[in-house]
Amino acid sequence: MLTDPQKAGYETDGFLVIENFASERECNRLRARAAELVAGFYPSSSVSIFSTHEQTRTSDDYFLSSGDSIRFFFEEKAFDPQGALRHSTEQSINKIGHALHDLDPVFDKFSRVEKLRELVYDLGYKQPLLVQSMYIFKQPNIGGEVICHQDATFLYTEPMSATGFWFALEDATRENGCLWAIPGGHRAGLKSRFLRASSGGTCFSVLDSTGWPLDQLVPLEVTKGTLIVLHGLLPHMSLTNRSTKSRHAYTLHVIERDCDYPADNWLQRGPGMPFRSF
Repeated sequence: MLTDPQKAGYETDGFLVIENFASERECNRLRARAAELVAGFYPSSSVSIFSTHEQTRTSDDYFLSSGDSIRFFFEEKAFDPQGALRHSTEQSINKIGHALHDLDPVFDKFSRVEKLRELVYDLGYKQPLLVQSMYIFKQPNIGGEVICHQDATFLYTEPMSATGFWFALEDATRENGCLWAIPGGHRAGLKSRFLRASSGGTCFSVLDSTGWPLDQLVPLEVTKGTLIVLHGLLPHMSLTNRSTKSRHAYTLHVIERDCDYPADNWLQRGPGMPFRSF
């Protein structure tokens, strides 16, 4: 699946861009299925808002129990001061997570295609486990910023083994909130862990308080169907979508079975649904 230059580039940069990985039909099928799921979602009086700026404050039970469920999370700016949605529900959802790949047949099929399996083994995995999936809407005008972070902060293993797979289901540009990454930033080590706090909720355990060299960020503008592979330690982010265009994406995260997955990681599953491979 991967050429030697691709492997070398990934080792150097910490990310790899593979164009035309998913077909137009595959992308459209995921988008259609996500629309069906949202159409069947009826918000309760207590809603969950996703924010990377105040993540510990917004880590409610609905969020913490989503590791083996399909849950819906709203954009930060989806509600007015009175608590009413500014737009329709389908234009207010930030993301769906975090077990689409195991619980929905359409996402399960896409997540376990042979070419993705081959790619994962090309990256050096021996016994890969799919641990998390998210459908990200990046809504027009209100699609929230995702601050600079490392995926291993949220999916920590010993030794580090997390890798992210980010599929562009629409063209991703600077205008509508494409990814930005720091080439080579994965070699700087892990800066923090996102944990379940012993007193309830979540907290960050800071390992390195130095700031990110944000002046080194480069935009990863890609076309529909492109896959971006993200090393678990790679610093990356996306800006607020202030355009009139959405930026739908689907993400998967993989870890190595033989690595330790601590019980204080925020994402956990019940005994009836262990992490599965391809």
